[in-house]
Amino acid sequence: MAKTIIRFGVIGCGLMGKEFASAAARWCHLTEVDFAPSIVAVCDANPAATAWFQEHVPSVEEACTDYKELLANPRVDAIYCAVPHNLHAQIYVDIIKAGKHLLGEKPFGIDQEANERIQQAIADNPNVIVRCSSEFPFFPGAQQLVAWVEAHKFGQIIEVEAGFWHSSDLDPSKPINWKRRIATNGEYGCMGDLGMHVLHLPMRFGWKPQTVRALLSNIVPNRPDGQGNRVPCETWDNAILACDVRTESQQFPMVLSMKRIAPGHANTWFIRITGTEFSAEFTTKNPKQVAYLPYTPGGVQAWHVADAPYKSAYSTITGGIFEFGFSDSILQMWAAFCDELVHHPSPTQPFYCVTPEEAGSSHMIFTAALASNRTGQTMAIDWRN
Repeated sequence: MAKTIIRFGVIGCGLMGKEFASAAARWCHLTEVDFAPSIVAVCDANPAATAWFQEHVPSVEEACTDYKELLANPRVDAIYCAVPHNLHAQIYVDIIKAGKHLLGEKPFGIDQEANERIQQAIADNPNVIVRCSSEFPFFPGAQQLVAWVEAHKFGQIIEVEAGFWHSSDLDPSKPINWKRRIATNGEYGCMGDLGMHVLHLPMRFGWKPQTVRALLSNIVPNRPDGQGNRVPCETWDNAILACDVRTESQQFPMVLSMKRIAPGHANTWFIRITGTEFSAEFTTKNPKQVAYLPYTPGGVQAWHVADAPYKSAYSTITGGIFEFGFSDSILQMWAAFCDELVHHPSPTQPFYCVTPEEAGSSHMIFTAALASNRTGQTMAIDWRN
């Protein structure tokens, strides 16, 4: 099958940039796509980071420390940008104005004002496709929940719970990094770092909270700075948001939780939906399984657990009897983005990456959460604007 080659530049050559390089190297894993990425240019303020790409990615033709040099490269069609939150607004806007398609990391701006700058650039450049990174909903079990929601199987929704938990910050001796500083991460703290993953499916389903009551925790108040001192941790470690969701036909509570300190959890993403006719849950802690409970009035109430076969949004060489993992979800997310670049506005399958509108919605929720925590009150969100 002939493939359209999309020439990518990478700005920010850290962990997730390397994950993209790995996904591009595994593109032969996909069986029925007529597009493929090729990383031709990389940029990072640290030359050692770009050196890794030059050593391991044969397609790289250019490495630089100034991202504007990369944006001036006419051979670059699209950009993956993974930089600290305080750099999003300027770099994302420059990428969009340069006419390069963009897959950017969450939260799309350090705060709501920064996000609005990015949104304006998108509005001013309608031919540029912009999406936000979020890979977990591409797990087969999550895709099964998406299908059940779209089939209206749940009846009246009783409640929804979604979260993303890990425990990497439980150790108080872990040195401080940019995510623990307001200047680079923003006041959102763990919400800006983890929250878009949690909100991807609720926003896709149209479950926008009308009110938010937030409980934010700063559990480890200071950390080593690597120079023999301990310095303040300025950002929130954990966040629990109690939301009131109202749709045209239903009203139900939704609890969103984002935790950097959740003992025993390495990287757990989950969503649980309970309803009067059907309930379901998927968690990456048990990535091969999906739990569901069908119910008819007077019938037995029993949870069923079934294996979620390797049935992904984009077909692969892997058989359904095998397990799906994190690197597979990254590959699927990149396939979805490249699919839109080549086949927009009608990609070959319907589940797409986070949109700028969905990322903007997350800022409305996180801004309300900060106000709620500051005042101790439940905050209303006005979606009319």
